[in-house]
Amino acid sequence: MTTAPWRDRALPAAVRVDDLLSQMTLEERTAQLYGVWVGAETDGEGVAPHQHDMTADYDWNELITRGLGQLTRSFGTAPVDPALGARALARAQRRIAEAGRFGIPAVAHEECLAGFTAWRATAYPVPLAWGAAFDPPLVEEMARHIGRDLRAVGVHQGLAPVLDVVRDPRWGRVEETIGEDPYLVGTVGAAYVRGLESAGIVATLKHFAGYASSAGARNLAPVRAGTREFADVTLPPFEMALREGGARSVMAAYTERDGVPASADPELLTHLLRDEWGFTGTVVADYFGIGFLQTLHRVAGTPAETARLALTAGIDVELPTVKYYGDALVAAVRAGEVPQELVDRAARRVLLQKCELGLLDEDWEPRTPESVDLDPAANRALARRLAEESVVLLDNPDGLLPLAPDTRIAVVGPRAADALAMLGCYSFPSHVLTHHPEADLGIEIPTLLESLRTELPDAKVTFTEGCGVSDPDPSGFTEAVARASEADVCVAVLGDRAGLFGRGTSGEGCDVADLSLPGIQGELLDALVATGVPVVLVLLTGRPYALGRWHGRLGAVVQAFFPGEEGGPAVTGVLSGRVNPSGRLPVSVPRVPGGQPWTYLQPPLGLAGGVSSLDPTPLYPFGHGRTYTTFAWEDFTCGPDPEIGTDGSYDVSVTVRNTGDRAGAEVVQLYLHDPVASVTRPDVRLIGYQRLELAAGESARVTFAFHADLSAFTDRSGRRVVEPGALELRLGTSSAEVREVARLRLTGAVREVGAGRRLRCETRVLREGGFA
Repeated sequence: MTTAPWRDRALPAAVRVDDLLSQMTLEERTAQLYGVWVGAETDGEGVAPHQHDMTADYDWNELITRGLGQLTRSFGTAPVDPALGARALARAQRRIAEAGRFGIPAVAHEECLAGFTAWRATAYPVPLAWGAAFDPPLVEEMARHIGRDLRAVGVHQGLAPVLDVVRDPRWGRVEETIGEDPYLVGTVGAAYVRGLESAGIVATLKHFAGYASSAGARNLAPVRAGTREFADVTLPPFEMALREGGARSVMAAYTERDGVPASADPELLTHLLRDEWGFTGTVVADYFGIGFLQTLHRVAGTPAETARLALTAGIDVELPTVKYYGDALVAAVRAGEVPQELVDRAARRVLLQKCELGLLDEDWEPRTPESVDLDPAANRALARRLAEESVVLLDNPDGLLPLAPDTRIAVVGPRAADALAMLGCYSFPSHVLTHHPEADLGIEIPTLLESLRTELPDAKVTFTEGCGVSDPDPSGFTEAVARASEADVCVAVLGDRAGLFGRGTSGEGCDVADLSLPGIQGELLDALVATGVPVVLVLLTGRPYALGRWHGRLGAVVQAFFPGEEGGPAVTGVLSGRVNPSGRLPVSVPRVPGGQPWTYLQPPLGLAGGVSSLDPTPLYPFGHGRTYTTFAWEDFTCGPDPEIGTDGSYDVSVTVRNTGDRAGAEVVQLYLHDPVASVTRPDVRLIGYQRLELAAGESARVTFAFHADLSAFTDRSGRRVVEPGALELRLGTSSAEVREVARLRLTGAVREVGAGRRLRCETRVLREGGFA
């Protein structure tokens, strides 16, 4: 029996796919361009708004005779035992393969933003916590573990990471982002992509592009970003994750910029992404994003027009389920309303990816594991390590922390005794289990209260909630004040409840008017401070909140961004001193609730000045974080010639010594200041960083290899250029705390740079010994 060319693994993928396409009918080609969400509800009570509007009726048995492009969230829709889920997915894949003429299974995709969004799977810290850790290798390791878990149960594609750069912290999805700086987002995001892809999982970059720049911080609002902001802030993380991470899929954003929805923008999805950046993978729609072109954006009047717009722009796959790329598209092609070439282009991209995944191979078999552990000890250890590295000690002015082991502690606050206080909105318990109250959490999630009692067994710990997260009832204040008054120290555990579309204080569709603590938690904190007992404020949140009202009145402030299932032990480890805090802020913490949006990437007019009565300067700047040890920065040196060409390089070096009596981590941050440019530039912006973990007495010398490409920006004509002129390289412990400055000058002509430019500032670390 002769093997068909498209089944022959010895042939190039392109040859195999061309042979297969030549044999497929129009219906079979379009079938590769959509997914099916078998478990989705159609009664309007599902996960997301518009879900019932956008879900089409279909006969599953008839539909799969044509083949199928994707299977949507077999694990992420309802609580299902992982092994049973894997076997059910395998049965579905066999049915798809047996029903179609060619025996091709679907690509199974799942959410994996902070771990595999499945019952009993490890819930890792949210991406904002990854940013706080400033540790890309650790994030890469986490993503590799997530990828292995996905692959073990038959999943091929993960819908992560989110590479949106925070522009307004009132936006509900801040918790899903890595931070407010494109370099941090790009380097950490690329690390996640490398880890996921190394496990054989297709990483999907989202949301391309501009989603986080929505007006007024409203989810899915129009994007007001200008050309240069879009080019210099929004796009670089995606470019880095493609070039350095190797992502094989991109998800189009819901939003529109200057009147053009991203899902209908060929300049974005084809010209930039493919022609300029050389991307060869698949572009998938955000859930129902194609339909929104007709129903929300109103740039198409019929299903045929909608499909044509999306295909022309470059969206290859309709998710989460079929409506516009199914029978409506077939009819439109046959009527001459949509060129078949667009269908063939998308189908070829999908099939090339299936070929890469082995789904066209004759010996393909679905995975049918007998047992599956999605939360093994190795995962939990990794989740704890990342959680510990991400906790930020914002303030500890009088050394109240670490807490004495035998002290009297009053724990007060609505987040102290709730396991869900540790989890973001895309964790399975917060995302799905709220619809299934009969099911248990599936994983062990120690609360902060439980963890503190374990951490400090000799302490006398009392607890009262004081108030709810967003409940306006203050009746619990009296008991809270009484418990605090009896204690040596009060630990106030405040923050967010993650949810979706208004069901939480943080999460998708949970946008806020200002950055006040949710509900009456601020008033509770006022009452606790008024007792005169030292208060340690612990924040478990998905965004930064304004803390200026309590500045100078608190004994210490600890910030954790939804630190995951091991967040309780991680945070209490910081409180006890077992963990030396090393997190740094990936977002600025504002002084006052209003005056937003504001991030540290401000041009001169965005900074404080005498022309306005509002001072936007944050209380704690981007990159800020305290520790329990001390570090000396010594022997700062820089390149011998302060003049380099616009294509030149320049090294700056500093030795960091741990001068304290315990191990700790310093994060050395390199910022660029451009005094004069042809367009206004951020006063400072991050262009490099290095996390240094040092034993007591140990030192390390870090060298940053600055290249002129890192000073590039988009000029008035829309070109990305390196301009000659003066620059400052500032080494600091945050964007506002500068330790050393190197002044140099770029010489020569203005140089245009393109997709091949250097995106990363390489670092070298030389350790110089220490003592125990």
